[in-house]
Amino acid sequence: MPSSIPGFHVVIPAGGAGTRLWPLSRAGHPKFLHDLTGSGRTLLQQTVDRLLPLTGAGGVMVVTGERHVDAVRGQVPEIDASDVLAEPSPRDSMAAIGLAAAVLAHRHGDVVVGSFAADHVIDGTELFESAIREGVAAAQAGYVVTIGIAATGPSTAFGYVRSGELLGIDGGPGVRLAAGFTEKPDEQTAAEYLATGEYRWNAGMFLVRAEVLLGHLAVQLPTLHDGLRAIAAAWDTPDREAVLADRWPTLPKIAIDHAIAEPVAAAGGVAVVPGDFGWDDVGDFASLASLLPGTDDGAHVLGAGALASLVDSPRALVVTAAGRQVAVLGLPDAVVVDTPDALLVTTLAHAQQVKSVVDRLRTEGRVELL
Repeated sequence: MPSSIPGFHVVIPAGGAGTRLWPLSRAGHPKFLHDLTGSGRTLLQQTVDRLLPLTGAGGVMVVTGERHVDAVRGQVPEIDASDVLAEPSPRDSMAAIGLAAAVLAHRHGDVVVGSFAADHVIDGTELFESAIREGVAAAQAGYVVTIGIAATGPSTAFGYVRSGELLGIDGGPGVRLAAGFTEKPDEQTAAEYLATGEYRWNAGMFLVRAEVLLGHLAVQLPTLHDGLRAIAAAWDTPDREAVLADRWPTLPKIAIDHAIAEPVAAAGGVAVVPGDFGWDDVGDFASLASLLPGTDDGAHVLGAGALASLVDSPRALVVTAAGRQVAVLGLPDAVVVDTPDALLVTTLAHAQQVKSVVDRLRTEGRVELL
Protein backbone atom coordinates (compact mmCIF):
# COMPACT_ATOMS: atom_id res chain seq x y z
CA MET A 1 0.00 0.00 0.00
CA PRO A 2 1.55 3.33 -1.04
CA SER A 3 1.95 6.04 1.57
CA SER A 4 -0.09 9.21 1.32
CA ILE A 5 1.54 12.45 0.12
CA PRO A 6 1.32 15.27 2.69
CA GLY A 7 -0.64 18.31 1.54
CA PHE A 8 -1.89 16.58 -1.62
CA HIS A 9 -5.57 16.68 -2.60
CA VAL A 10 -7.20 15.11 -5.64
CA VAL A 11 -10.00 16.52 -7.79
CA ILE A 12 -11.89 14.15 -10.06
CA PRO A 13 -13.93 15.99 -12.71
CA ALA A 14 -16.80 13.63 -13.58
CA GLY A 15 -18.66 15.19 -16.46
CA GLY A 16 -19.47 14.74 -20.12
CA ALA A 17 -21.74 12.23 -21.79
CA GLY A 18 -19.19 10.05 -23.59
CA THR A 19 -21.05 10.52 -26.87
CA ARG A 20 -18.63 8.34 -28.85
CA LEU A 21 -19.72 5.42 -26.65
CA TRP A 22 -23.44 5.87 -27.41
CA PRO A 23 -25.82 4.11 -26.86
CA LEU A 24 -24.00 2.55 -23.88
CA SER A 25 -23.00 5.92 -22.44
CA ARG A 26 -25.79 8.50 -22.11
CA ALA A 27 -26.09 11.98 -20.63
CA GLY A 28 -28.00 10.55 -17.67
CA HIS A 29 -25.60 7.62 -17.14
CA PRO A 30 -22.23 8.56 -18.69
CA LYS A 31 -19.26 6.29 -19.20
CA PHE A 32 -17.56 7.00 -15.86
CA LEU A 33 -20.48 5.29 -14.11
CA HIS A 34 -20.00 2.09 -16.18
CA ASP A 35 -17.70 -0.89 -15.70
CA LEU A 36 -16.15 -0.84 -19.17
CA THR A 37 -13.23 -3.15 -18.48
CA GLY A 38 -15.05 -6.11 -16.95
CA SER A 39 -13.22 -5.57 -13.65
CA GLY A 40 -16.34 -5.33 -11.51
CA ARG A 41 -15.55 -1.67 -10.77
CA THR A 42 -16.77 1.35 -12.73
CA LEU A 43 -14.28 3.79 -14.23
CA LEU A 44 -15.07 6.26 -11.43
CA GLN A 45 -14.53 3.62 -8.76
CA GLN A 46 -11.23 2.56 -10.36
CA THR A 47 -10.09 6.19 -10.38
CA VAL A 48 -10.87 6.60 -6.68
CA ASP A 49 -9.22 3.25 -5.89
CA ARG A 50 -6.07 4.47 -7.62
CA LEU A 51 -5.88 7.89 -5.99
CA LEU A 52 -7.26 7.56 -2.48
CA PRO A 53 -4.12 5.81 -1.12
CA LEU A 54 -2.02 8.78 -2.27
CA THR A 55 -4.11 11.36 -0.44
CA GLY A 56 -5.45 9.61 2.62
CA ALA A 57 -8.96 9.95 4.05
CA GLY A 58 -10.70 13.17 3.06
CA GLY A 59 -8.26 13.87 0.26
CA VAL A 60 -10.44 13.13 -2.77
CA MET A 61 -13.08 15.48 -4.18
CA VAL A 62 -15.42 14.81 -7.11
CA VAL A 63 -17.01 17.55 -9.21
CA THR A 64 -20.03 16.39 -11.19
CA GLY A 65 -23.35 17.55 -12.56
CA GLU A 66 -26.38 17.86 -10.30
CA ARG A 67 -28.12 14.95 -12.03
CA HIS A 68 -25.20 12.62 -11.24
CA VAL A 69 -24.58 13.50 -7.60
CA ASP A 70 -26.65 10.66 -6.14
CA ALA A 71 -25.10 8.07 -8.46
CA VAL A 72 -21.57 9.29 -7.66
CA ARG A 73 -22.18 9.23 -3.92
CA GLY A 74 -23.69 5.76 -4.24
CA GLN A 75 -20.70 4.40 -6.12
CA VAL A 76 -17.98 5.93 -3.91
CA PRO A 77 -19.35 6.04 -0.35
CA GLU A 78 -15.79 6.31 0.94
CA ILE A 79 -15.83 9.95 -0.19
CA ASP A 80 -17.63 12.27 2.21
CA ALA A 81 -20.83 13.75 0.80
CA SER A 82 -19.42 17.26 1.34
CA ASP A 83 -16.57 16.39 -1.05
CA VAL A 84 -18.92 15.67 -3.97
CA LEU A 85 -19.47 19.09 -5.51
CA ALA A 86 -22.46 19.61 -7.81
CA GLU A 87 -22.22 21.94 -10.80
CA PRO A 88 -25.54 23.61 -11.60
CA SER A 89 -24.72 23.37 -15.32
CA PRO A 90 -21.69 22.39 -17.43
CA ARG A 91 -19.14 25.19 -17.78
CA ASP A 92 -16.24 23.04 -19.11
CA SER A 93 -13.17 21.78 -17.26
CA MET A 94 -11.72 25.10 -16.04
CA ALA A 95 -14.80 25.99 -14.01
CA ALA A 96 -15.05 22.47 -12.57
CA ILE A 97 -11.40 22.21 -11.57
CA GLY A 98 -11.24 25.86 -10.50
CA LEU A 99 -14.29 25.43 -8.27
CA ALA A 100 -12.68 22.50 -6.49
CA ALA A 101 -9.37 24.34 -6.14
CA ALA A 102 -11.10 27.41 -4.72
CA VAL A 103 -13.11 25.33 -2.22
CA LEU A 104 -9.96 23.42 -1.20
CA ALA A 105 -8.03 26.68 -0.77
CA HIS A 106 -10.84 28.05 1.39
CA ARG A 107 -10.95 24.91 3.52
CA HIS A 108 -7.29 23.86 3.68
CA GLY A 109 -5.08 26.66 2.39
CA ASP A 110 -2.51 26.45 -0.40
CA VAL A 111 -2.52 22.66 -0.91
CA VAL A 112 -1.33 20.86 -4.04
CA VAL A 113 -4.33 19.95 -6.19
CA GLY A 114 -4.16 17.11 -8.70
CA SER A 115 -6.89 16.83 -11.34
CA PHE A 116 -7.58 13.39 -12.85
CA ALA A 117 -10.54 12.57 -15.06
CA ALA A 118 -13.08 10.04 -13.81
CA ASP A 119 -13.15 8.01 -17.02
CA HIS A 120 -9.54 7.06 -17.76
CA VAL A 121 -7.98 3.60 -17.54
CA ILE A 122 -4.49 3.29 -16.05
CA ASP A 123 -2.21 0.25 -16.21
CA GLY A 124 0.90 0.31 -14.03
CA THR A 125 0.13 1.49 -10.51
CA GLU A 126 3.73 1.92 -9.35
CA LEU A 127 4.73 3.97 -12.40
CA PHE A 128 1.60 6.08 -11.99
CA GLU A 129 2.37 6.71 -8.32
CA SER A 130 5.97 7.66 -9.15
CA ALA A 131 4.81 10.20 -11.74
CA ILE A 132 2.35 11.71 -9.24
CA ARG A 133 5.05 12.13 -6.61
CA GLU A 134 7.33 13.89 -9.09
CA GLY A 135 4.41 16.05 -10.18
CA VAL A 136 3.66 17.07 -6.60
CA ALA A 137 7.31 18.08 -6.11
CA ALA A 138 7.16 20.28 -9.22
CA ALA A 139 3.83 21.76 -8.17
CA GLN A 140 5.23 22.63 -4.76
CA ALA A 141 8.00 24.49 -6.62
CA GLY A 142 5.35 26.71 -8.23
CA TYR A 143 4.79 25.08 -11.61
CA VAL A 144 1.57 24.06 -13.27
CA VAL A 145 2.37 20.41 -13.97
CA THR A 146 1.02 18.06 -16.59
CA ILE A 147 1.77 14.37 -17.05
CA GLY A 148 2.92 13.47 -20.55
CA ILE A 149 2.01 9.94 -21.57
CA ALA A 150 4.47 7.87 -23.59
CA ALA A 151 2.76 7.57 -26.96
CA THR A 152 2.26 4.11 -28.41
CA GLY A 153 1.73 5.52 -31.91
CA PRO A 154 0.93 8.67 -33.91
CA SER A 155 -2.64 9.00 -32.67
CA THR A 156 -4.80 11.78 -34.08
CA ALA A 157 -7.27 11.43 -31.18
CA PHE A 158 -5.05 13.11 -28.57
CA GLY A 159 -3.30 16.41 -28.03
CA TYR A 160 0.47 16.53 -27.54
CA VAL A 161 2.82 18.23 -25.09
CA ARG A 162 6.42 18.99 -26.02
CA SER A 163 9.14 18.46 -23.41
CA GLY A 164 12.00 20.91 -22.97
CA GLU A 165 15.02 20.94 -20.68
CA LEU A 166 15.25 19.22 -17.30
CA LEU A 167 14.32 21.54 -14.44
CA GLY A 168 16.44 19.96 -11.72
CA ILE A 169 13.64 19.84 -9.16
CA ASP A 170 14.36 18.14 -5.85
CA GLY A 171 12.13 15.07 -5.71
CA GLY A 172 11.35 15.34 -9.42
CA PRO A 173 14.41 14.16 -11.35
CA GLY A 174 12.47 13.55 -14.56
CA VAL A 175 10.53 16.83 -14.59
CA ARG A 176 11.07 18.96 -17.69
CA LEU A 177 9.86 22.35 -18.85
CA ALA A 178 6.77 22.08 -21.04
CA ALA A 179 7.71 23.79 -24.31
CA GLY A 180 4.16 23.92 -25.61
CA PHE A 181 0.90 22.14 -26.37
CA THR A 182 -0.59 21.09 -29.69
CA GLU A 183 -4.19 20.15 -30.39
CA LYS A 184 -4.99 16.89 -32.19
CA PRO A 185 -2.65 16.88 -35.25
CA ASP A 186 -3.00 14.92 -38.48
CA GLU A 187 -1.26 11.54 -38.63
CA GLN A 188 1.80 12.75 -40.53
CA THR A 189 2.38 15.60 -38.09
CA ALA A 190 1.90 13.26 -35.13
CA ALA A 191 4.47 10.85 -36.59
CA GLU A 192 6.91 13.73 -37.08
CA TYR A 193 6.38 14.78 -33.47
CA LEU A 194 7.12 11.32 -32.13
CA ALA A 195 10.22 10.96 -34.29
CA THR A 196 11.82 13.86 -32.39
CA GLY A 197 11.47 12.09 -29.04
CA GLU A 198 10.26 15.37 -27.52
CA TYR A 199 6.50 14.86 -27.63
CA ARG A 200 4.07 12.94 -25.44
CA TRP A 201 0.32 12.63 -25.31
CA ASN A 202 -1.42 15.27 -23.23
CA ALA A 203 -3.77 13.27 -21.00
CA GLY A 204 -5.28 16.29 -19.26
CA MET A 205 -3.81 15.41 -15.85
CA PHE A 206 -2.70 18.54 -13.99
CA LEU A 207 -1.08 19.19 -10.61
CA VAL A 208 -0.69 22.68 -9.16
CA ARG A 209 -0.85 24.53 -5.86
CA ALA A 210 -4.33 25.91 -5.34
CA GLU A 211 -3.17 29.50 -4.97
CA VAL A 212 -0.89 29.23 -8.01
CA LEU A 213 -3.81 28.06 -10.13
CA LEU A 214 -6.11 30.76 -8.81
CA GLY A 215 -3.36 33.35 -9.27
CA HIS A 216 -3.01 32.43 -12.94
CA LEU A 217 -6.79 32.60 -13.30
CA ALA A 218 -6.81 36.08 -11.79
CA VAL A 219 -4.47 37.19 -14.59
CA GLN A 220 -5.89 35.19 -17.50
CA LEU A 221 -9.61 35.20 -16.69
CA PRO A 222 -10.42 37.57 -13.82
CA THR A 223 -14.20 37.13 -14.18
CA LEU A 224 -13.83 33.37 -13.72
CA HIS A 225 -11.41 33.84 -10.82
CA ASP A 226 -13.64 36.30 -8.99
CA GLY A 227 -16.75 34.18 -9.50
CA LEU A 228 -15.07 31.01 -8.22
CA ARG A 229 -13.66 32.80 -5.18
CA ALA A 230 -17.11 34.13 -4.30
CA ILE A 231 -18.74 30.73 -4.75
CA ALA A 232 -16.05 28.99 -2.70
CA ALA A 233 -16.43 31.48 0.16
CA ALA A 234 -20.15 30.68 0.30
CA TRP A 235 -19.88 26.94 -0.40
CA ASP A 236 -20.00 25.73 3.21
CA THR A 237 -22.56 28.34 4.29
CA PRO A 238 -26.33 28.76 3.92
CA ASP A 239 -25.63 31.26 1.12
CA ARG A 240 -24.31 28.64 -1.31
CA GLU A 241 -27.39 28.26 -3.50
CA ALA A 242 -27.99 31.99 -3.80
CA VAL A 243 -24.38 32.74 -4.72
CA LEU A 244 -24.26 29.82 -7.16
CA ALA A 245 -27.44 31.01 -8.87
CA ASP A 246 -26.00 34.51 -9.16
CA ARG A 247 -22.40 33.78 -10.19
CA TRP A 248 -22.24 30.36 -11.89
CA PRO A 249 -24.06 31.37 -15.10
CA THR A 250 -21.61 34.28 -15.56
CA LEU A 251 -18.50 32.07 -15.56
CA PRO A 252 -16.66 31.77 -18.88
CA LYS A 253 -17.00 28.33 -20.46
CA ILE A 254 -13.47 27.19 -21.30
CA ALA A 255 -11.19 24.16 -20.95
CA ILE A 256 -8.25 24.28 -18.55
CA ASP A 257 -5.87 23.66 -21.47
CA HIS A 258 -6.86 26.92 -23.15
CA ALA A 259 -7.44 28.89 -19.94
CA ILE A 260 -4.22 28.04 -18.12
CA ALA A 261 -1.95 25.38 -19.67
CA GLU A 262 -1.29 27.05 -23.02
CA PRO A 263 -0.76 30.68 -21.93
CA VAL A 264 1.21 29.74 -18.81
CA ALA A 265 3.40 27.33 -20.83
CA ALA A 266 4.19 30.19 -23.22
CA ALA A 267 5.48 32.13 -20.21
CA GLY A 268 7.62 29.22 -18.97
CA GLY A 269 5.39 28.25 -16.06
CA VAL A 270 4.36 24.71 -17.01
CA ALA A 271 6.32 21.53 -16.31
CA VAL A 272 5.82 18.04 -17.72
CA VAL A 273 6.39 14.76 -15.89
CA PRO A 274 6.98 11.68 -18.06
CA GLY A 275 4.29 9.08 -17.49
CA ASP A 276 5.38 5.64 -18.68
CA PHE A 277 2.35 3.78 -17.38
CA GLY A 278 -0.39 2.48 -19.67
CA TRP A 279 -3.16 5.00 -20.25
CA ASP A 280 -6.38 5.15 -22.24
CA ASP A 281 -9.25 7.63 -22.16
CA VAL A 282 -11.69 5.03 -23.58
CA GLY A 283 -12.63 7.61 -26.16
CA ASP A 284 -14.52 5.32 -28.55
CA PHE A 285 -15.42 1.69 -29.19
CA ALA A 286 -12.12 0.97 -30.93
CA SER A 287 -10.34 2.10 -27.79
CA LEU A 288 -12.69 0.02 -25.64
CA ALA A 289 -12.02 -3.08 -27.74
CA SER A 290 -8.28 -2.72 -27.18
CA LEU A 291 -8.83 -2.86 -23.41
CA LEU A 292 -10.87 -6.08 -23.36
CA PRO A 293 -9.60 -9.65 -23.49
CA GLY A 294 -10.11 -11.13 -26.95
CA THR A 295 -10.85 -14.48 -28.54
CA ASP A 296 -8.33 -16.31 -30.73
CA ASP A 297 -9.30 -14.13 -33.70
CA GLY A 298 -9.25 -10.90 -31.68
CA ALA A 299 -12.99 -10.50 -31.14
CA HIS A 300 -14.30 -8.94 -27.91
CA VAL A 301 -17.50 -9.21 -25.89
CA LEU A 302 -18.58 -7.01 -22.99
CA GLY A 303 -21.75 -7.48 -20.99
CA ALA A 304 -23.32 -9.41 -18.16
CA GLY A 305 -23.82 -13.02 -19.21
CA ALA A 306 -21.95 -12.43 -22.50
CA LEU A 307 -24.99 -13.24 -24.65
CA ALA A 308 -23.10 -13.11 -27.93
CA SER A 309 -22.02 -15.51 -30.63
CA LEU A 310 -19.37 -14.34 -33.09
CA VAL A 311 -18.67 -16.47 -36.15
CA ASP A 312 -16.08 -15.57 -38.79
CA SER A 313 -15.98 -12.02 -37.40
CA PRO A 314 -12.38 -11.33 -36.38
CA ARG A 315 -11.71 -8.24 -34.24
CA ALA A 316 -15.43 -7.58 -33.87
CA LEU A 317 -16.76 -5.99 -30.67
CA VAL A 318 -20.14 -6.84 -29.17
CA VAL A 319 -21.53 -5.00 -26.14
CA THR A 320 -24.66 -6.62 -24.73
CA ALA A 321 -26.74 -4.55 -22.32
CA ALA A 322 -30.27 -5.61 -23.24
CA GLY A 323 -30.33 -9.25 -22.16
CA ARG A 324 -30.80 -10.48 -25.74
CA GLN A 325 -28.72 -12.98 -27.63
CA VAL A 326 -26.59 -11.21 -30.26
CA ALA A 327 -25.09 -13.10 -33.21
CA VAL A 328 -22.53 -11.66 -35.62
CA LEU A 329 -21.62 -13.63 -38.73
CA GLY A 330 -18.98 -12.79 -41.33
CA LEU A 331 -18.39 -9.18 -40.26
CA PRO A 332 -14.73 -8.46 -39.44
CA ASP A 333 -14.14 -5.31 -37.35
CA ALA A 334 -17.86 -4.92 -36.66
CA VAL A 335 -19.15 -3.05 -33.62
CA VAL A 336 -22.57 -4.04 -32.26
CA VAL A 337 -23.92 -2.34 -29.13
CA ASP A 338 -27.30 -3.63 -27.98
CA THR A 339 -29.21 -1.70 -25.29
CA PRO A 340 -32.90 -1.88 -24.31
CA ASP A 341 -33.92 1.16 -26.37
CA ALA A 342 -31.22 1.55 -29.03
CA LEU A 343 -29.00 -0.60 -31.25
CA LEU A 344 -25.75 0.61 -32.82
CA VAL A 345 -24.12 -1.23 -35.70
CA THR A 346 -20.89 0.23 -37.08
CA THR A 347 -17.22 -0.66 -37.59
CA LEU A 348 -14.05 -0.03 -35.65
CA ALA A 349 -12.92 2.31 -38.45
CA HIS A 350 -15.97 4.51 -37.85
CA ALA A 351 -15.71 4.51 -34.04
CA GLN A 352 -14.75 8.20 -33.81
CA GLN A 353 -17.82 9.14 -35.85
CA VAL A 354 -20.42 7.72 -33.44
CA LYS A 355 -20.80 11.23 -32.05
CA SER A 356 -22.41 12.23 -35.36
CA VAL A 357 -25.27 9.82 -34.61
CA VAL A 358 -25.83 11.57 -31.29
CA ASP A 359 -25.74 14.94 -33.05
CA ARG A 360 -28.36 13.69 -35.53
CA LEU A 361 -30.64 12.44 -32.75
CA ARG A 362 -30.32 15.77 -30.96
CA THR A 363 -31.23 17.64 -34.16
CA GLU A 364 -34.27 15.37 -34.56
CA GLY A 365 -35.37 16.09 -31.01
CA ARG A 366 -34.90 12.50 -29.79
CA VAL A 367 -33.73 13.67 -26.36
CA GLU A 368 -35.06 10.51 -24.69
CA LEU A 369 -32.25 8.59 -26.43
CA LEU A 370 -29.45 10.95 -25.41
